[in-house]
Amino acid sequence: MAVTERMEQDEASARRASGVSMRDLLASCAAARAVSTPPRLPDPEVAQPPAEHRKAA
Repeated sequence: MAVTERMEQDEASARRASGVSMRDLLASCAAARAVSTPPRLPDPEVAQPPAEHRKAA
């Protein structure tokens, strides 16, 4: 068996053993982080004071 054939077989068996591609693993980690991170508080310098309500006619 040639060295390249053995390397290809090793890579194929490694892919089968893991069952999850690196791309899928990274995407799931990014999704979990986005879901578990609470929203940031608004910046007090940028926050606008509430508008005054007009009285009904």
